[in-house]
Amino acid sequence: MLNEIFWPYDYLPGTTDNFSSNEIIVKGITAGDVFENLVDTSKWSTFYEGAPDVVFHNGAGPVLFLGARFSYKTLELPMEAEVVEFEPPEKDRPGRLSWHGWASGDAEQRLDVLHAWLFENMVAGRVRILTQESQKGAPAKDLFNASPDMMNQTRQEWVKGLARVVVASKSRRANKSNSK
Repeated sequence: MLNEIFWPYDYLPGTTDNFSSNEIIVKGITAGDVFENLVDTSKWSTFYEGAPDVVFHNGAGPVLFLGARFSYKTLELPMEAEVVEFEPPEKDRPGRLSWHGWASGDAEQRLDVLHAWLFENMVAGRVRILTQESQKGAPAKDLFNASPDMMNQTRQEWVKGLARVVVASKSRRANKSNSK
């Protein structure tokens, strides 16, 4: 049975203005490998172009942690964010990472999101990478009605890019150890 994202009631999919869900299943890497790469925001530009210039508050970073406050830009929107869930994967438990994000604006133009990740080891040496985002506000309604669906397209690029970087990194390490 596959695990799922834990949603606060206010962000429950189907009750918000927009929702995206993207996943990939990859062989040869682990949930720990994926988690390690995603929590290090200095690596984001190697696998995702849609969140440049991550800046941490109070001199923290570049590695995310529970309570970390940071800002970035996504889909041309400047976002503020705070990590609200941070659970590295363990042998029998998936990894989880979530942040609450918001784009400032008056009440009508504010974007409010919960962006969640789940990393799950599976049988046969596979890992499942799932990211979902639940959004509220006028910009979320615009994204829901947009064609093409940039929200789902960019999040799928993020998931696939993350997987490609982790697979390539693991392959380089294996080649180095084999050549010794």
